[in-house]
Amino acid sequence: MNLKTIKEASEIINNNTIDFGIEEVNFINSVGRVLKEDIVADRDFPPFNRVSMDGIAFSLEAFNSGQRTFKIEGVQAAGSPQLTLKNKNNCIESMTGAMLPIGCDVVIQYELLSIEDGEAKIDLDTVKSFQNIHKKGLDRVCGDILISKNTLISPAEIGVVATVGKNLVKVAKQPSVIIVSTGNELVEVDESPKEHQIRRSNVYTVISLLEKLQIKAETAHILDDKEILKSKINSFLNEYDVLIFSGAVSKGKFDFIPEVLMELGVEKLFHKVKQRPGKPFWFGTKTCAEGSRRKKTVFAFPGNPVSTFVNCLKYFYPWHQKSVGLNFENKIKGILSEDFFFKPSLTYFLQVKLKEKEGKLYATPVLGKGSGDLANLVEADGFLELPDDRTNFLKGEAFPVLLYRPF
Repeated sequence: MNLKTIKEASEIINNNTIDFGIEEVNFINSVGRVLKEDIVADRDFPPFNRVSMDGIAFSLEAFNSGQRTFKIEGVQAAGSPQLTLKNKNNCIESMTGAMLPIGCDVVIQYELLSIEDGEAKIDLDTVKSFQNIHKKGLDRVCGDILISKNTLISPAEIGVVATVGKNLVKVAKQPSVIIVSTGNELVEVDESPKEHQIRRSNVYTVISLLEKLQIKAETAHILDDKEILKSKINSFLNEYDVLIFSGAVSKGKFDFIPEVLMELGVEKLFHKVKQRPGKPFWFGTKTCAEGSRRKKTVFAFPGNPVSTFVNCLKYFYPWHQKSVGLNFENKIKGILSEDFFFKPSLTYFLQVKLKEKEGKLYATPVLGKGSGDLANLVEADGFLELPDDRTNFLKGEAFPVLLYRPF
């Protein structure tokens, strides 16, 4: 049996990423999407000499000549046209965010002066040129790149996009995805299962995992009938960019998915990975007919819930991130809080509870009842990736972590 290592499987998957193109969306709906254009300053930042304290603006020359009391000429409000100081021995009250009045080059805040009978008195020995003034173009100048292409848009980027007046932004287009469950034993969430049945849950887990990537996936369920499977999957291959299966990929009598996919022209790139859980994972692609948009990609995960969950995090997430232009490398490591033993020569994804202490991330094993123990996922925060070349893993050793919840 020619099992792929997780490294080999990851390389094959990441060598088959796809550029799904570009679309324009309203900037307020772009959080979580990948930017596909540089966002450029449309003017200087700030666009004028900006007052940064409520107070008075005056001439440094007058202050340096010994003057400490200044007659107030007027008020420069934020959002108002720029005023001009008519008499260099006077001052203008100026509010935070306002344009610096012409003829002024110092601002002193109200807390450091007193105002009486229309005059402001300053009790200071020294002031500096452009004190409490945010100079025009200090942050960025017109034409500077403020956000680079291929940035994952967060709320921080939204403010910048709004500032430069970009109502529409170009982002990486998302793939169209359908998540397919199979099996006669599955019923819908709102149904009461018979003794031999269970509710359909894996697809909803995957839907939620994909929503974190801003992907809105469709779902379908197909019974264990090979001809029905073939007909339905053929239509899905014509309609969607990505097919994600949960179940029917192992060696069971009704595990038709690998056979059906190959009959429909999907090339198997590997089947089975040297790992636990999730070993029977099947991955393949189909080259589209001439004139069609692109290749189709198929992730066929084992049906056990923990297997589906970990494989989606380990393989689909990096594939999607590379497809949309993100350079992602998982650098998070967790330190084992206790010794752990695992005998089979497989990479083991150990469910762990995570805790940060003194700047270090500690991982405590959460032992379940195998890959079918869906409820056990609730007790953990992620998976610790233990290598396949060892059996003993010692307290204090650090290993990569696949996170699925904040801790």
